[in-house]
Amino acid sequence: MQLSTTLSRIVIGAALAAGAQVALAQQQLVPTQSEVQFTARQMGVPLEGQFKKFSAQVAFDPAKLATSKITFTVDTGSATLGSRETDAELPKPAWFNVPKFPQAQFVSSSIKALGGGKFEVAGALTIKGNSQNVVVPVTLTQNGTTTTATGALPIKRLAFKIGENEWADTSMVADDVQVKFKLALTGIGKL
Repeated sequence: MQLSTTLSRIVIGAALAAGAQVALAQQQLVPTQSEVQFTARQMGVPLEGQFKKFSAQVAFDPAKLATSKITFTVDTGSATLGSRETDAELPKPAWFNVPKFPQAQFVSSSIKALGGGKFEVAGALTIKGNSQNVVVPVTLTQNGTTTTATGALPIKRLAFKIGENEWADTSMVADDVQVKFKLALTGIGKL
């Protein structure tokens, strides 16, 4: 009798865990409602750009932050500054080196709640094979079934070897780049 009770508990526990994983697996990025932008400065003048292609794998439970995980991937070849001449330079080895490094990626290591829908997401950001630990401030808002994650992350482009050789001169192109994002997600539980 005790063996069957134990087996029943194991089966029920496994079914609940599988159900939770299915629920988390249904969390999806809505690309048409999302954007990733960046601002760089060339000779003091801001240059606004964006990445047109990106994806996210999200397993986020606000009640279980210790087991929540976010992986965000950007296709570096989709970077645009809105100028044909500049856009032709971005995929080259000195900048994103798209043939060798077609994607940049952020993988979370921890998520900390700050209250009021604000979170700190720590993890590794890898661009051109160079990885840096970063902390991304994220604000979550919910409207119906959509959760929107917004935030901004300052990075140093030279830490990732973006703009090498003659472009490493920060008097021409500043080292500081601001990355801003708005990611629309479905399947996130109530905050």
